[in-house]
Amino acid sequence: MTKQILVLGSVNADHVLKVDAFPRPGETVTGSRYDVIAGGKGANQAVASARLGGNTHFLACVGQDAFGREIVDKFAEDGIDTSLVEQVEGVNTGVALIFVDGRAENCIGIAAEANAALTPERVKDKKAEIAGADYLLMQLETPEASILEAAKVAQSTGVTVVLNPAPARPLSDELLASIDMITPNQTEAELLTGVAVNDSDSAREAATILHEKGISRVVITMGRLGAFISDEAGARIIPSFEVSATDTTAAGDTFNGALLVKLAEGESIDSAARFANAAAGISVTRSGAQTSIPGRNETELFLAERIPHCNDAEQIVIER
Repeated sequence: MTKQILVLGSVNADHVLKVDAFPRPGETVTGSRYDVIAGGKGANQAVASARLGGNTHFLACVGQDAFGREIVDKFAEDGIDTSLVEQVEGVNTGVALIFVDGRAENCIGIAAEANAALTPERVKDKKAEIAGADYLLMQLETPEASILEAAKVAQSTGVTVVLNPAPARPLSDELLASIDMITPNQTEAELLTGVAVNDSDSAREAATILHEKGISRVVITMGRLGAFISDEAGARIIPSFEVSATDTTAAGDTFNGALLVKLAEGESIDSAARFANAAAGISVTRSGAQTSIPGRNETELFLAERIPHCNDAEQIVIER
């Protein structure tokens, strides 16, 4: 059986408004479209993992509101094991307010709500389930103390711990030392290391600092440049695919879910990153979070059409 991916993270109702340009302080702008879409970084990554073929379990909290009940059913329809998703009494499901501008960039504000109920105590109650996974994938929309608790449980039982440090914020050395692989974007990498990441040299510098914190593998997503990887094999970039972007809301989440699927299937990190770049590339051509995440067949077809006769070495720019 395919190795198990346990995603621990957030669930949000995404309220998305499309605008020509983001409002300035005190300014009111008129949107062209408004939607309420299932989101949350944890949920997005779990959905991506499941749609792309991963044996996916999800540890999360939602409210006992209509959205919370409906989203759990949708998770199950996507093939996610929802036995660890708890509906918490007396709170709402998490909320995200998202502006998407005419350049497909986004600006997001969130309220944790039920996500804050994923406490260290709840995580401790799920020790056996965490220990039973092969990969633990987490983000930063749930309490940091809970993320640390889960990482320690996983690390002590041989589970590979992957952290997508988003939304960007400083993290303790204790947490970073509990991570096997970290997947920041350029902004997040800069916040964690103090290095402005804008090319392969600065990415290597940032990765070196993260290695010194105890993290063995660093994957920095760099938008159109691709995915920068630094590990025991050295440093290299897996190029991205050229697409016409509509909305970048869940691109990073799609990348992370896809990356874990291929790693769980025994693929190399370079091959996994190429697949993840393809899935993320498809996602940015569509609107919304989970609504933009592609399936396995679509992603494999996308890859086949673009690199039909290439081997790994031809797709990797090695940074020496």
